[in-house]
Amino acid sequence: MNSFINVLLLVVSAPTFLLTIFVGFDLPIEMLRMQAVEIPYLDYIFLGFAAILCVISLRRTIRRWSGLYLVNQHTKYVFNAEIKLERKKRVIVYTILEAVVMAYLGYLYTALTPKAWAPSLVMYIFSLEGLLFMMYGLLAKKFRVGITSKAVLVSDREVKVLYFSGLRQISIEQQSIYFEYLGNLQLNFPVDCLDIQNKKEFFDTLRQQVNENRVLFRILEK
Repeated sequence: MNSFINVLLLVVSAPTFLLTIFVGFDLPIEMLRMQAVEIPYLDYIFLGFAAILCVISLRRTIRRWSGLYLVNQHTKYVFNAEIKLERKKRVIVYTILEAVVMAYLGYLYTALTPKAWAPSLVMYIFSLEGLLFMMYGLLAKKFRVGITSKAVLVSDREVKVLYFSGLRQISIEQQSIYFEYLGNLQLNFPVDCLDIQNKKEFFDTLRQQVNENRVLFRILEK
């Protein structure tokens, strides 16, 4: 989900940035036979781009804060543990990278033209939100993996929900745990979410929650 949201943000940011360049340098738009600064309703166009960026970013924000809230309701889980240190390091790197890219785009928008203040503001706000989310999750030890009677929930910078309904196989391949479902659907989450001392308990609990007569386990536990 997080990668998909980043792709959407880049897709929307590209035309926003292109328009910002045209307006900032007052370049001619041949097909419209006018200068960029003469485009009608230019302020509203920038507001429109800002609104789209805001909706996309807000969707990610709501999803990951909701995931954080749900995975920390410990009484509802038969297994609940903090993610591994290696995973935390990866969360830090990617979250900071995302925040820097968003903040830099925000800076470029207004550096090129003050008319792009709205998309710039959106980028700054959600860049800061990402950093606050990371610090809260790490310092309060909120990034966790949990198992309920119906699903596995993984919540850090990404939120993964892997339900047991329709599940037919669980396996470990290429540093990921794969859940394969009827209809050739396949979901996964990184093995490095699980600390070494919690891994055996995780798989033991997982076996207790699914019907092993219907679900094949292809897991070599170390």
